Order: sequence, then C-alpha cells, then structure tokens
Amino acid sequence: MSALQHLPLSHASVGLGLRREMLDEFCQHVPQAINFFEVAPENWMTLGGKFGRQFKQLTEQHRFFCHGLSLSIGSPAPLDAQFVQNIKRFLDSHSIDVYSEHLSYCSGTGHMYDLMPIPFTEEAVIHTAQRIKQVEDILERPFILENVSFYAAPGAQMSEQAFVNAVLHEADCKLLLDVNNIYVNSINHQYNANEFLAAMPTERIAYLHIAGHYDEDVDLKVDTHGADVIDPVWALLERCYQLHGVHPTLLERDFNIPKTEVLLNEINQIHHYQQDALLQK
Repeated sequence: MSALQHLPLSHASVGLGLRREMLDEFCQHVPQAINFFEVAPENWMTLGGKFGRQFKQLTEQHRFFCHGLSLSIGSPAPLDAQFVQNIKRFLDSHSIDVYSEHLSYCSGTGHMYDLMPIPFTEEAVIHTAQRIKQVEDILERPFILENVSFYAAPGAQMSEQAFVNAVLHEADCKLLLDVNNIYVNSINHQYNANEFLAAMPTERIAYLHIAGHYDEDVDLKVDTHGADVIDPVWALLERCYQLHGVHPTLLERDFNIPKTEVLLNEINQIHHYQQDALLQK
C-alpha cells in the first residue's frame, strides 16, 4: 500500500471531485494545481476492470479524500454496520484516511436517494452523536461531518447553527465546512451568512467545500454542484480564510462538467485566495 495518503497535506491545497469520465485524462496527467481528489466511496467500491485499475493507479499516486452519500447518519433506523464495514475495507484498500459524510439522513423503511434534514432537536443531537461514535469505532478513523443544504426544517427546536455546533461538540468530531451550503441556506432561510460562518468552530474544521448552485428564484437556491461558483460565494470563501485560517478546499462539480482547463480557472482562484490569506497573516 502507498504511504502517500498518510503524509500531511498542506493547508494551502486545492482538490477536485473525481468523476469516471476524468479517469483516462488524469491517468495520463494530473495538473499541478490539483493537490488532492475526493470521491464518494459508494460510486467506486464495486468497480472492477479498467475503471478499477485506473482508480487504483490514481490512489497510489495522489492524495484522496472520501465523502460519503448514503451513510444516513441521522436515520432513526439502526446503523447499517455491514455498510460501514464495506466502507472501511474500501478505505483500507486505498490507504485513505479522510472520510466525511453529511449531517442528514437518507433512509428509513427504504432508501430515499436524497439528503433529508435531521430535526434540529436535542434528542437528534444525542442520537446522531452516538451513531457517529459507532461509525468511528468501525472505521478506526476520525469522522468528519458536513453542514448540509436543506429546504425545510421539520420539528426544529433550535437553529441550524446551534444544531451543527451541538452535534460537533457532542460527537467530538471534525467539520467539513461547505461554504456554498452556508450561502444557499442563508438565502433560503433568510439568515446572515457571515454570522453563521463566524459561529463555526475553527478548531474543528478539517477541510472546505465550494461549489456552484442553481437559482430557482430570487429567494430559492438549489444546491446542484452544476454551475460556476458565483461572486457572493467566492466572497464567503475569502471571509472564511480570514476568520478560520486556510484549510484544504475542494471544488465540487457534479453536473455540466466543463473541460479540465476550464475547471482550473476556479481551482486557481481558490489557490489565489489561499495565498492572499496567508500573506495577510
């Protein structure tokens, strides 16, 4: 196994979400501006043949993070321990240390194939934190939790900000801070994005996400990862570095994916903001 995944990664680093259609290109050459890749393990665990060989080649040569889609950490149903063990085998086989998931749920009596909001309650805080500790015990890795976009808050007894902080504290886990999700939620739920950002615990931040979204209406944004990052989100990322310091930052692009040379414009923009923040220290 490659020891690459266990080496420290510079805080001033930028990553890209890897898609299958990128494999041929990146197995030939990865631009220097891309410091790490992120994948959803569910999309790669069962791959064999050419795709499996190409993926193994890349994980042996480059740093990888895993960002799950279907753990359903807030589900009322029992934790799917077998699924978590499958994740562990995948992480072990590629020597990947970093595993993150969404602060949401996506299963009950069946799989809903969507990220549903956990009720913002004290009971949910304790329930979710207990499940996080179960996952950590199985994975033998720290758990990193992402703040998610949501479009309704059923049964909420506290704010999103208070809920996120409470789960992080109760579970004693790290945070994947998604800057675009803060912006999207601030418009949809009418709160101050900068105040939410400032309230996030610096010491728990492991890395960042930034992405584009879809404008359904002037007061309704949909988190699609299918468009360019817009100026207010860039400004929020810049503010994040000022408030919390520079952290590894991943550009998410799931749909309408342009050529690599176009993606590099946004990747290099992140590098630019990181270097500016470091110079201002």
